[in-house]
Amino acid sequence: MSSLSKILILISMAIIGSCQANPVMDMDNDSTVTPLPERVYSMLPDTTLPSVDALEWKVEVLDTVNSGTLDTLRSLYDDAPGIFTFRGNVFRDAPFVGHVNGTPDTILLDWQFTTGYDSRNTDYGVWGGGTGWTGQPLYVRWPDSLMTRFRNESNALTRSFSQEEIIVGSLASRVYFINFATGDSSRRSLPTRNPIKGTVSLDPTLNGNLYVGQGIPAKHPFGALTFNLFSHSETNFFPHDKKAWRKWGAYDSSPIRVAQFLFRPGENGTLYKFLVKGDTLKLHSTLQFRKRHSSAAGMEASMSVYNNYGYISDNHGNILCVNLNTMHPVWRYDNHDDSDGSPVLAIEDGVPYLYSACELDKQGGKGKCYFVKLNALNGELVWEQTFSCKITTSNGKKREGGQFATPLLGRGNCDSIIFTHIVTNEKPGLRGDFVAISRNDGHVVYTLHMDHYAWSSPVALLNDNSEMFIFTGDTRGRAYLIEAKSGKILCSRKVGNNFEGSPIVIGNSIVVGSRGRTIYKLKIQ
Repeated sequence: MSSLSKILILISMAIIGSCQANPVMDMDNDSTVTPLPERVYSMLPDTTLPSVDALEWKVEVLDTVNSGTLDTLRSLYDDAPGIFTFRGNVFRDAPFVGHVNGTPDTILLDWQFTTGYDSRNTDYGVWGGGTGWTGQPLYVRWPDSLMTRFRNESNALTRSFSQEEIIVGSLASRVYFINFATGDSSRRSLPTRNPIKGTVSLDPTLNGNLYVGQGIPAKHPFGALTFNLFSHSETNFFPHDKKAWRKWGAYDSSPIRVAQFLFRPGENGTLYKFLVKGDTLKLHSTLQFRKRHSSAAGMEASMSVYNNYGYISDNHGNILCVNLNTMHPVWRYDNHDDSDGSPVLAIEDGVPYLYSACELDKQGGKGKCYFVKLNALNGELVWEQTFSCKITTSNGKKREGGQFATPLLGRGNCDSIIFTHIVTNEKPGLRGDFVAISRNDGHVVYTLHMDHYAWSSPVALLNDNSEMFIFTGDTRGRAYLIEAKSGKILCSRKVGNNFEGSPIVIGNSIVVGSRGRTIYKLKIQ
């Protein structure tokens, strides 16, 4: 028996349940994929598969006193009272599913919130306000005990402070707090010194920590921030890392809390692991990696997690599985090109699978977006679908093609489908496609041609009959309501300036930011 075979057997033994069936053999079966409702919590083995040989990598343990082993495998986000990170949880599978009555056909404006405007001229232009990519708001319904604590300890609350609160990082170099019901400011904004492009992350243990990554260096120092919401103050700053293999120090990735650790992928090619005690952070260990004979690549996507395995993608097409206990790579898959959309996990027939896609950047002027489904335990390809796209120039700016959004897993009557946006840049204009893809075999169920491309990640709503509807927005500020099963557009409305940021859905309400200066709350009816 080969060493690879032995490794794969060990991985299979670590999963309880029916893992014997090879899903690749069932690709002709069009039966509905129904993810199991419950995860199996079992520590996965510390193995390094041969695919990792394509990398140079280095783990540095800075804290030799505290064990690096996760003290729980259960997701801390499962019990969080709201949406605390990009796409809601460790699977990045958008669990926040809204509810509508019947077949909705209307998008109404509930309120709009105006941010500041950062007029500084950086090396990368003026960034203004509102939200950029990925720019997803957070939503929290604070427990009564924390409402009392905020009122006793924080001097930042306004008269509109409420139990239901929106928290959003802005290109205006501030974090804003908004009363979910009224759209009024609920606290003083927090200054971040530099524009925020990514999605901020709230610690699910409710220790008060808000994790923020700076996106554009308007001034130095430039790096990653932690704020405590009880004191309404900055409590930790992680600056430029001189040891990093790449010198770009932005943090667009939304940090993820796993057990007693916070994991933060950096655009400097380093994955950071911080020990969190109370509300304090201490750097525990780091992983640096790159293709052999190549430079390090940045990580803009957010990490997904299954038990003690973490999944990240980077600007050079690496999709990497990491053992979060040891920070050692487990497997690596080459997906051809820059990947900014976050990998999405799904458990199907007891087996975890990873969905990911790339952009058109390194391939040249014309090429393909590769959308793949991988076995999350070993990185083996289940299926691959490709989409033709091209790079174009508009207003003097290079516009890459491919996937920038994070895919949306189907729900209800669409649970065998996964949905995503593909930037095609076809004429006329800067066009894009909204595509529905079979999770069973990767065939395209339908393609919806849009007048303008989209970077914003779609979200789901269900009615009482488990019929799925999708809300999404494009880069010209148009909002769409789509019947998920057929791809029929039920409503489209020009709302904002440019929806680069991703929305959240609570009930039949959508909260989404736009480039410019505006955050919107919309009603779906």
